[in-house]
Amino acid sequence: MIKTLASLFFICCFYFCFHLTAATKPDLLLAEVYNGNIDVQQYWVSEKLDGVRAYWNGKQLISRGGNVIAAPDWFVADFPPQQLDGELWLGRNKFADILSIVSKHQAIDAQWQQIRYYIFELPDAEGTFTERIEAMQRLVQQQNSRYLTLVPQFRIADNAALLAKLSELEGKGAEGLMLHRQDALYKTGRSNDLLKLKTYQDTEAEVIGYRPGKGKYKGMVGALIVKTPEGKEFAIGSGLTDALRQTPPEIGTVITYRYNGYTNNGIPRFARFLRARQEF
Repeated sequence: MIKTLASLFFICCFYFCFHLTAATKPDLLLAEVYNGNIDVQQYWVSEKLDGVRAYWNGKQLISRGGNVIAAPDWFVADFPPQQLDGELWLGRNKFADILSIVSKHQAIDAQWQQIRYYIFELPDAEGTFTERIEAMQRLVQQQNSRYLTLVPQFRIADNAALLAKLSELEGKGAEGLMLHRQDALYKTGRSNDLLKLKTYQDTEAEVIGYRPGKGKYKGMVGALIVKTPEGKEFAIGSGLTDALRQTPPEIGTVITYRYNGYTNNGIPRFARFLRARQEF
């Protein structure tokens, strides 16, 4: 039963992905991980939004994976003709909801009315990041679109204050913080000009099997057996909803999980399922 349902889930996902409109995959700035060895006064700080990253090429919204996002015409009607980089966001802890909305081939107006496009970069723009923040502020004011807004950027005095702010926001459901070097010129690819900071770590692994459930989970999946790119195999049961236990990710699916360091054997500690990777 589980295998049959899982197969149907995989077929549906394949059918959906096949019908996405492909575009040129955007070349974007990607973040490195914060390691504490920086002068935080040289950075602008913002909340890390758990939405869907989207690149505006002046005409269309394109996903990080290179698919055209079928946003309603009225949603982007007042967007500028220049490039933007940002996040389509519904709110904290609503990643699954936002992904479901924006990945539809046919937009549903009532759902898109809840979304805002939070911009945090101007691709290929001149000047430092501080100057680009000022340019984005002017842009948002000039466009006067209710769906276009700027990710709030703020200053932090020192590393202790940074960790305190992280704790405060994570306590409210935020995913973490982003730090952008104030004097950085725009460039693409992974760079220390942009850093991400979260209490927990997250990474990916491939589903290679299932562990049967016990007790109230009898007849369902108790845990996913996964393998890391380094070849480590272990089980993830935490974070699985009842729906996922009944219809688990197909074997071969790449999932994202969070963890807190490693055991002496190199196995992620306190691994918790987050989501199946979406090629979107």
